[in-house]
Amino acid sequence: MLPAPDPDPRARRSPVRIALFRFYLHTLLWRRFSSVRLSRTGVPARHEGRPLVIFTNHPSWWDPAMIALVSPKLFPGRIGFGPMDSTELERYGLFRRMGVFGVEPTPRGAGVFLRTCRSLLADPRTILWVTAEGRFTDPRLRPIAIRPGIAHLARRLPEPVFLPAALEYSFWNESHPEALIRFGTPVSLPPGATIDAWKAALESALERTCDALAAESAQRDAALFTPLLRGTAGVGGAYDLWRRLRAASAGRRFEARHEPGNI
Repeated sequence: MLPAPDPDPRARRSPVRIALFRFYLHTLLWRRFSSVRLSRTGVPARHEGRPLVIFTNHPSWWDPAMIALVSPKLFPGRIGFGPMDSTELERYGLFRRMGVFGVEPTPRGAGVFLRTCRSLLADPRTILWVTAEGRFTDPRLRPIAIRPGIAHLARRLPEPVFLPAALEYSFWNESHPEALIRFGTPVSLPPGATIDAWKAALESALERTCDALAAESAQRDAALFTPLLRGTAGVGGAYDLWRRLRAASAGRRFEARHEPGNI
């Protein structure tokens, strides 16, 4: 007998709470980052009419906030969901109202994951975000290794689009870091491909996407990116107050950023 799935994530999902939480995250990201940027080379198609599975690396605690900000901007009209370790979800129970569902790291949990995803992805409006590495991992670590669950999902469900996305948080020339995202090319394999073949293809696609983002990030060139959010600039506190007063006394416009054109 298949294990019973977690209570339906669709029933718990609250659009009102999601909207309020996204407003809070927008403010939080604005305060903590210089900018949130999307690679111009990796702008994704919307793939309307087909369910969408976006699998990412997992470099930081900030990843869910990035996903919550980016998802409605790039994929409007999609209904978002995502798995989280059930123990962590107990600590952050609010996420249950955001479309997050718990997954146990056990064979039983794997069955629940597949059954829940199959149900959610039956709706072509669904977008499922999966931090495929399953744990915090430095974005430079190679080779990239993902959990096998998403490979099982890809083999069983040919309808969804499986799209890699790379996340990175880098200091450029400002006092706050840049939050960067880049999308890769959808992964597809011939019918009958094995679990191992799917896992290798997904890992290779995610690694190529992460390598491409790392190369762009290393150039520190804002022209390579589209800004999704312009965040906080400057040092803050007494030092920026002094700089502001100096600019005012000289009749100049105060610019907090170290490089005003790099936005």
